[in-house]
Amino acid sequence: MNAPAGPGTDPRPRAAPSSSSTTPVVPEPDAPGWRRPRRGIPPAAAAARALAVARHRAYIPVMFADLLRRLTTPEPGDFTEPDARLALAALMVRVARSDGHYAMAEISKIDRILMHRHDLDAWGAEALRKEAEDLEAEAPDTVRFTRAVKDAVPLEERISVIEALWSVVLADGERDAEEDGLLRLLANLLGIADRDSALARQRAEARL
Repeated sequence: MNAPAGPGTDPRPRAAPSSSSTTPVVPEPDAPGWRRPRRGIPPAAAAARALAVARHRAYIPVMFADLLRRLTTPEPGDFTEPDARLALAALMVRVARSDGHYAMAEISKIDRILMHRHDLDAWGAEALRKEAEDLEAEAPDTVRFTRAVKDAVPLEERISVIEALWSVVLADGERDAEEDGLLRLLANLLGIADRDSALARQRAEARL
């Protein structure tokens, strides 16, 4: 038997809380399962970043393995545009590392160049650059890298390749003899005259 309702008490029965409520349960700080969100990265942006990186990681390793195999064989055969994309990124990494200091300014410049040249978002460019870092560490010599770019990029577009490489060299505000020597070698391997390479350097300097 139900107890009589006291003064001021609503005698109507109350429904039990529904277990199918759509209101999310947000854990209180320090409660089990609670994690402090990373500052400055909205959840939607973090999810988009993870998806972009996952997509690139699913595709690039196959291309990476194939390109590395052909770079290390005596007769690598023809290179495709995706080969050239990864090889160019690896060339930029090699140029950036040639002075023994891989600066954050150079890393940021490589990412921006990849975004611009290949219509990638920031996370896609980051994923490609990281694969290029691995390729640069594993691949044999600069000549074969450059051949992959030369085979896939028309002559009239190779000026922009040298300009991109100069942009990486100049990104950290320093320029030394090793980097100059490497860029002269790359220009020669790409079939670009010294004068055209110098003009490309001047354009890169003007954008700093």
